[in-house]
Amino acid sequence: MSLKFAVVGAGHLGKIHARLLASLDDVEVVALTDPSDAARTAAATALNLPTYASHRQVLDQVDAAVIASPTGLHAEIATDFLTAGKHLLVEKPLTTCAEDASKLVRLANRHDCVLQVGHVERFNPAWSAATDFIRQPKYIEATRASSFPGRCLDVGVVMDLMIHDLDLVLSLTEAALVDIQASGISVVSDHEDLAEARLTFACGLVANLKASRVSLGASRQMSLFGANGFAELDFSQPSATLVRASGAVCDGSFELTTLGEPKQARDRLFAEHLTVEQPALEPRNAILDELHDLVISIRSGTAPTVTGAAGARAVEVANQVLRAIDNRCWTADKAGPHVKPQARTQKRAA
Repeated sequence: MSLKFAVVGAGHLGKIHARLLASLDDVEVVALTDPSDAARTAAATALNLPTYASHRQVLDQVDAAVIASPTGLHAEIATDFLTAGKHLLVEKPLTTCAEDASKLVRLANRHDCVLQVGHVERFNPAWSAATDFIRQPKYIEATRASSFPGRCLDVGVVMDLMIHDLDLVLSLTEAALVDIQASGISVVSDHEDLAEARLTFACGLVANLKASRVSLGASRQMSLFGANGFAELDFSQPSATLVRASGAVCDGSFELTTLGEPKQARDRLFAEHLTVEQPALEPRNAILDELHDLVISIRSGTAPTVTGAAGARAVEVANQVLRAIDNRCWTADKAGPHVKPQARTQKRAA
């Protein structure tokens, strides 16, 4: 029997989800909902789907839903579907509030529903190559940047972009987060448009993350250093460069003097002690893989790759980053973002 899906939100991502869901075997997209008349009309024309103004109109018509609405509506909409016993994929971030995210996880467990979160980079082949290779990561550095998107402005760059890398880092360790240092700058919106954070975990892992949505070009890169070597990833390509450390490097017995003259040192270092691998990665549609993962989870009763609990943990840490930004002292008498979003909002309202 086909799984009947609704897609909530007829914007850019919602239309992508609807189109890809329709391509899956034994899946039927029976509704697309959006409060905007114009969005519904455009979606109905492009996708030839029944459209509704409210998600509540379709609760009794579906087995599952994908929520691609504005972030501030995720908690309310997801609560309605989970209470009705419907399986869900909620686009990232799960919510903006850690308490709301935890409530959704508990609600999904109570009603025996699959709750998946749209941290789509988990399905990127560059990430798969890194997680198959890196053991016991100790240092991670990531940069995620885009030009000004003109959408998703209901949240700042931490919830919009950095949360992808927060989720990836958190997926590598269950260790407690013991320290966060962060700063952020509001440039053109009422939220931070640039942000950087340094996370330190009890296991020794340190992650430096940078995000911007006011950059001239796009960038989605990460470097990971572990017990057996390091990896450099480009999520956009996708591509991965894996550098495997020799036994002498790993156990600390390596001596630079064994490399000989400086002219020979580099060649010998990378030939004998830091060998480079560049696996061929097959480009894939990560959103399609994510949806396929959701369907498998619903049919098999197994947990999805990105569980609601993982999404909630990312929201919790993102909120800790935002609090660290608010507490950042730029001068002796001023904390918070360089341009205070609250002050900007109050000025407009005056």
